[in-house]
Amino acid sequence: MGMEDHKLKVFRIVAETKSFSKASAIIRLTQPAVSLLIRALEETYETKLFDRANNTVTLTPAGEMLYKYAKEILNLYATAENNIGEITGFMKGGISVGASSTIGNYLLPSVIADFRKTHPKIKVHLLVGNTKRVVDLLDAGNIDIGLVEGDVARQKMIVDRIVTDELALIVPPLHPLAKKRSVSIFETTKEPFIFREEGSGTRKVIEKYFGKYNITPQNMMISMVLGSTEAIKESVENGMGIAIVSRWEVRKESKYGTLKPLSFKEEKMLRDFSLIFQKKAISSHAVDEFLPYLKAYSFDKLLSLSE
Repeated sequence: MGMEDHKLKVFRIVAETKSFSKASAIIRLTQPAVSLLIRALEETYETKLFDRANNTVTLTPAGEMLYKYAKEILNLYATAENNIGEITGFMKGGISVGASSTIGNYLLPSVIADFRKTHPKIKVHLLVGNTKRVVDLLDAGNIDIGLVEGDVARQKMIVDRIVTDELALIVPPLHPLAKKRSVSIFETTKEPFIFREEGSGTRKVIEKYFGKYNITPQNMMISMVLGSTEAIKESVENGMGIAIVSRWEVRKESKYGTLKPLSFKEEKMLRDFSLIFQKKAISSHAVDEFLPYLKAYSFDKLLSLSE
């Protein structure tokens, strides 16, 4: 893409987010840089493209017109690139995947490694962030597909469940509960409990499940709140308390016996891992190869190796 296309891309993102600050975060440019690019476009067309009244950014009639063409032009570029890629038979470069933390850190590395064995030419770029960040990257067209945990609003995208994740209670191997196959949710209130920070997808699922049994954080003995799964596992191994994490996150520990994952007697604590992509996105050859591979992947075999 040349300079002109880059300006159009920036213009399109400002038009869609209606905000210079949101656009600059998505494109990873400073706000002054975004403003400069827009000003350069306005000089080219000798007209204002945006009205910036009281904190809102709206398109002028000329901006509306340019927005319509910018979308068509950028789509044509993508189509040209794909069609040329097909003619030259070159598995066009790569695929960008955005994933929320459990999926990005514990599931995808194995999937990508296996995929690369049969498709060595296709590079897979993985970006890990929370669900909201993955959705923002997808909206901005910075990633081809996203993989997220928990619920996603289905406005502009297609959401496909790919695997069900079970959240398990983890205890150290010598803990009295470790002898059991499953525990009652009410037993968790009698032990020091280590929680994820507010806003974590995992924490939302736990709170919702506890809520069904009228257990609030106030009824629990919360000993620590930690911002990462690794820190939580480490603290549980060191006898600082018990915690709830995805079975995916304790595959290794469960295999080596350093932590024991337990299911709940009442009902399993489950959530979906979903694949998200834009309805109107033009997919590339690489995406067309990776998507069916991902959907057909037998995730269960990875988990059963750890039991």
